[in-house]
Amino acid sequence: MDPPKPHPDAPSAGTTLDPHFGQCFGCGDEVESGLRLRSTVEDDNVVVTTFTVTKAHQGSPGIAHGGLLSCAFDEALGATVGNLLKAPVVTARLETDYRKPVPVDTTVYITSRVDGVAGRKVYVSGEGRIGAPDGPLAVEGRGLFVTVGVEHFIKHGDVAQLQKLGERYADWNIGP
Repeated sequence: MDPPKPHPDAPSAGTTLDPHFGQCFGCGDEVESGLRLRSTVEDDNVVVTTFTVTKAHQGSPGIAHGGLLSCAFDEALGATVGNLLKAPVVTARLETDYRKPVPVDTTVYITSRVDGVAGRKVYVSGEGRIGAPDGPLAVEGRGLFVTVGVEHFIKHGDVAQLQKLGERYADWNIGP
């Protein structure tokens, strides 16, 4: 496995990342009960993502649903890879370890980093903390993402919605 090399045009430290797609459940603004994750680049290899757990996100009374926390990690880890490496990726494996319940009405800070690259495989990890980037550790996650070409999304997705994204990702390394 090679150490990660951020793309030369990757967002710089302090950059707030836009949602990649308005109708994305994880980061989009157009899904009423979505997570509405917000991410900021911390340095060349780290992105900090936040979201506030609402009543719409609970699994048991007053506590975030575990699957929803996994969804947040999937989005945060994928956004870290996609934005820092400027390559479209899909999730191949996602592991989450739950360390502490996450109460409703708290903000989760997910700090994600690209750990390494092996061909099309990208390894990434993160930790979710309650209330602050250095708050109590609640969730840890590791993912394996695979770079894909645009044909993956054309074959399996909604081509009309893909066309609406237009030139937004023209500078990404989109290939087979």
